[in-house]
Amino acid sequence: MMRIAVGAGLLVWVGATLLLSQWARVSRPGLVERLQPFSPGGSRELKTGGAFSVESLREVVGPLARECGDRMAALFGVDEPLSRRLQRVHSGMDVTAFRLRQLAVAGAALLAGAVFAGLGLPTPLAILVVVGAPLLAFLVVEQRLAGESERWQRDLALELPVVSEQLAILLNAGYSLGAALARVSMRGRGCAARDLAVVVNRIRHGLSETAALREWAEVAGIDAVDRLVGVLALHSESADLGRLVSVEARQARRDLQRRTIETIERRAQQVWVPVTVATLVPGVILLAVPFLSALRLFANA
Repeated sequence: MMRIAVGAGLLVWVGATLLLSQWARVSRPGLVERLQPFSPGGSRELKTGGAFSVESLREVVGPLARECGDRMAALFGVDEPLSRRLQRVHSGMDVTAFRLRQLAVAGAALLAGAVFAGLGLPTPLAILVVVGAPLLAFLVVEQRLAGESERWQRDLALELPVVSEQLAILLNAGYSLGAALARVSMRGRGCAARDLAVVVNRIRHGLSETAALREWAEVAGIDAVDRLVGVLALHSESADLGRLVSVEARQARRDLQRRTIETIERRAQQVWVPVTVATLVPGVILLAVPFLSALRLFANA
């Protein structure tokens, strides 16, 4: 009982410290933080976090959460960097925030598993619950982001032929590459339009069209985007860029059609699997009856 009381007291102390650190009357910001909004390169937002605040706790726990999360993800075969997947789906969280939330979910699952295991489960089952619950919660959060990333790549591949044709039409109409990208990003509503909006913003920040497009290709991770970016990178060398983009759009549409036909054929073959099993099982039973009868006759002879 004393241990439970001490643990509950520590939890209450930590929670009260974090809550009071956000109260301006208790946690007064320092002189540097008060003058920072008025400095030439300072932020206009006043940071009120002190030594025992949520921001300081995040700065301490964040690197550890990133390191542990990356090692666990690599242990289960996730090789793609987390920052690239978050950037691909246009997530508002950074790597530290995602890993902290992931470890918080795993910690909650560990606590729930420990409570459930303390209800009188056998020792092997209790160990399995305590160890498996946080791992399962960690993998669920990781798989959710992976599924969202795969859906984004699939939707982008489906939209790419249409977007390529729109770019070709605008380039043939006399638009420059930057103006064509900006128009498609403003008038579109899909995944490609959001990606191109990021490309346009990078160009406005001072990056060249080729470098911004290559960043998009690296984040997207799709072969069709790599080919399209390779064609668009010739805008300073080719006088007939619109025709080249039109050819690439037709090639992307043919590749998409071929993948669709392969998917349809694969699903058509999968339809015959239960039919084959349903046919073979009764046939094997019917063949086994006379075979066993013949073996019984030979044994009696």
